[in-house]
Formats: sequence, C-alpha cells, structure tokens
Amino acid sequence: MYVKDDIELNAMLLNAALEDAELHLNSSAPPLRGAGLESLARQYVEVQGIIERWARRYDARVLEQLLYVPVVSRSDFDRPEWVTAWADDLANRLNVAADGNAVYKLEFQPASDSQAIARIHVSKAEHGSRFDKYLTRDFFDSSEYQRIAALAKTLAGMIGEGAFVRRGEARRDVSSFKQAIDWLFDHAKRGQSIQRYKGLGEMNPEQLWDTTINPETRRLMQVRIEDAVAADEVFTTLMGDEVEPRREFIEKNALAVSNLDV
Repeated sequence: MYVKDDIELNAMLLNAALEDAELHLNSSAPPLRGAGLESLARQYVEVQGIIERWARRYDARVLEQLLYVPVVSRSDFDRPEWVTAWADDLANRLNVAADGNAVYKLEFQPASDSQAIARIHVSKAEHGSRFDKYLTRDFFDSSEYQRIAALAKTLAGMIGEGAFVRRGEARRDVSSFKQAIDWLFDHAKRGQSIQRYKGLGEMNPEQLWDTTINPETRRLMQVRIEDAVAADEVFTTLMGDEVEPRREFIEKNALAVSNLDV
C-alpha cells in the first residue's frame, strides 16, 4: 500500500489505532469509544497538523502548550494583569517541557508611543542562541488558533486520576490525552513496516511502476512558477558554482527547517 503524504498516512494509522480502542477518563468513568473517541482523535490530529505548519513561524513548544493554558480572546489584551499572569503560567509550562534544554521568558508588552500594538513577547534561549517571537491580537483571532482553542476547551479537565487507554488486551495508564493518542499510534504501528521515498532513485522497478509509471495509479501534478525571476535566483544560489551565496542561504534559513533528510 502506498500513501502520498503524512496526512494520508496519519489518517490510515488513526483508523487502525482506533480499532477496538477505548479511553477511560478516570478510574470509574465509562469508556469513551467508537464515534466519540474517533471525533476527538481526529480533532486532535487536525490541531497537530496546524502546529506542524505553524512551527516555522512560531515556536513548536509554545503552540503545543497552548492546549493546556486558558483560552485567550482579543478583549483579554485589555486586561494587562490577566495577560501577564497567563504569560507567566505559559512560561512555567514551557520551561518544564523543555527540561533544561531551553529557557523561555514571556512578557506582556502593552501598546505605547513607541509600540503601536500590544503583544506578548516570547523569548527563547537555546544552544547559545536567542530567538524572539511575538503573539498579538491577530494571532489569537486567527482561525488556526480558534481550532487550537476549541480543542483546549474540550481537553480541559478531561483526564482524571486513574485514567487509562486500552486497545484489545493491551492497556496503558495515561495522564493526558496526548499520551493516550501517542500510545494508540505506537501500538497500531507494531508489526508494520513504513518506508519513505525521497526520490525515484530509491525505488526498485516494481515500486517505480506502481507509483510513477503505471497510468492507472500514478498522479500527475502541475507545477506553476509564478515568479520566474525569484525561482531562478534560488536555483542559481543552491545549484550554482559560487559557494559563498549558497553558504549564506543555508545559514540564513537553517533555523526554519522542520524536516531534514540527510
């Protein structure tokens, strides 16, 4: 079986993971299973996709921890004391999650004569470097954050003492919904072999036929170059004979990489 991307792979794995699965929210609660568990799991996977896409613009840990702090609305920026307390709570959670590998500081900066808009300054020190990001009203107004917030409201207080997840005869105690889903995915992957192909040269003739050559199964995609000048500039920088421009490009964009194949 072939799938074209991570979205299709995760959908397939999720279907397998939820088969004969149930989540007990505490030691005495009836199990969550079937359509209810599936709906919540799909919402969670969708939000994880948003976090992966946004990780280049914002820090991935920050986005993850937004699921576990109170939801922020646009009007909350008019309550400096509340936002400051919220930022302190998030900073504490981030530093615990970083486990000493990074240090986070968050500061609410109200609008002023020198700063047009109110914002939350997120500072991260990691491996001797400092990174600065800003969360504004527009961030919390975005449709992406609204989906994160909707899941956060659902998950708030959901997992209680004695919670556990079960799939078939296997069982695992959990303290968060993330632990439950991660365990179900890992359990579903057992006995499966997953291979990724970065290019046609990594496939054998049979795989090449099934995925690329066979007109009944192949996919044809149209590639458009809207800005030919910019595309040519990038190609020349990366593939040209000059080493220095390529080095500068790599150094400038290295921290934006989220998936690197070596």
